[in-house]
Amino acid sequence: MSNRIPRDKSNDYSEQLAQQRRSFATEQTGASLAHVGKYSIDPALTAGNIENFTGVAQVPIGLAGPLLVNGEHAQGEFYVPMATTEGTLVASYNRGMRLLHEAGGAKVTVVDDAMQRAPVFIFDDARQARDFGQWVEDNFEQLQAVAQTTTRSGKLRNIQQFAAAKMRYLRFNYTTGDAAGQNMVGKATFVVCEWIMQHYPGIQRYMLSGAMDTDKKHSQINTLHTRGKRVIAEVILPSALIEKVMRLPAEALFKARAISQVGSFMAGSINTGAHSANGITATFIATGQDVANVAESSAAVTYAEIDADSNYYFSITIPSLIVATYGGGTGLPTQQECLNLLGCNGKGKVNKLAEIIGATVLAGELSLMSAVLAGDWVTSHDALGRNR
Repeated sequence: MSNRIPRDKSNDYSEQLAQQRRSFATEQTGASLAHVGKYSIDPALTAGNIENFTGVAQVPIGLAGPLLVNGEHAQGEFYVPMATTEGTLVASYNRGMRLLHEAGGAKVTVVDDAMQRAPVFIFDDARQARDFGQWVEDNFEQLQAVAQTTTRSGKLRNIQQFAAAKMRYLRFNYTTGDAAGQNMVGKATFVVCEWIMQHYPGIQRYMLSGAMDTDKKHSQINTLHTRGKRVIAEVILPSALIEKVMRLPAEALFKARAISQVGSFMAGSINTGAHSANGITATFIATGQDVANVAESSAAVTYAEIDADSNYYFSITIPSLIVATYGGGTGLPTQQECLNLLGCNGKGKVNKLAEIIGATVLAGELSLMSAVLAGDWVTSHDALGRNR
């Protein structure tokens, strides 16, 4: 093929090859890649993160904060890098962070941690599948030991089981340390499945994923049982403070939340909040997360109360926040800088990052709903959200 993209099997991650690919693309399409070709990172560092490296997509990064977090791992003030092309986004999160700061900060808790691979085993009939399920329960410790041979940081926590027809779906749940862990758990589960095939008779066949792990897509099972980190961010806001910062009473926010939850229910939404995907995506891009995981991570459950003194309790539960501080895109130079900015670079920092993102999402929820009620939503986009 004369129009094949240039490659070099022995040294594909070099500036020479990147330039050849940019020239090739220009020859094929007539498009200039002058900005795509301007970057400060060494192409060699992208091995394992990209194929056919050609250049970079430069996404603007804005800084929001200070964000005050009262977590078990993240404690104190943070300045949050947010990579986005949506005008008003950083300003809105910044306003929400001011509200949280004046209220004494967001309390954030990581309450669960699990990454899945979910194989399915096929038998001759349902009884055989049922009996296999009992064998899995009886031999869990052996399966756990087999999984452990493939990873030092991952650990098989438990196996959920689901029966349908002559099939047995197994949902392997792992903890994965500071890595997001999809590849880690895939390898471990494959080794376990192969061991099962050698030690349990009567299985017709198996598939490594029967789709109950719901990789890169939302599912109700994740909302109920967690994928990645289950993070809960909460705050108590005096009504006077809400009126001072957001220019509306706590009762208005509370009533609006009840109305919007009905709308979310009727729409069949995976999220009873306003826009958690905005804050999650912006921090994901800045810190080198797998952005496709926003499909799962953006699910959220909001809850609100108001007491007799008009103190407004508000929380958001993110049931499947998939984040890492080690491996994948987190090792690239720009992303390393952003992780360093948060004090979240390297091992032992993943729950800290999860708590910071949870608090960031909480700030964004409070700010956007307040803007909608106060009439600032459209005017702020007119002022800040259009290229001029």
